[in-house]
Amino acid sequence: METIGWDDFARVELRVGTIVAVEDFPQARRPAWRLRVDFGAELGLRKSSAQITELYSRDDLLGRQVVAVVNFPPKQIGPFMSECLVSGFYREDGAVVLCVPDREVPNGARLG
Repeated sequence: METIGWDDFARVELRVGTIVAVEDFPQARRPAWRLRVDFGAELGLRKSSAQITELYSRDDLLGRQVVAVVNFPPKQIGPFMSECLVSGFYREDGAVVLCVPDREVPNGARLG
């Protein structure tokens, strides 16, 4: 594993947001949801595509806070433009478990 310096890590904007919309994404190569995440007044709403359909239903996701990288450039995923990367951990079976705060925090709060 390559080590990085504190300055490298500090450049990554990991922020908390609340999922406010979950839509089907039938054009995705692998099953995915289209998410709209509220990062508060400073960052506003951002869109993301997330391959988390194995473990999370629409109802599981609405209103849930997640941790996302918000300073990647937008990425075109088929007909959809993703504006942030919702973070998660891969299990051995390939399913993704979301990275979430264990207590509610303000939308837009930065990991620090």
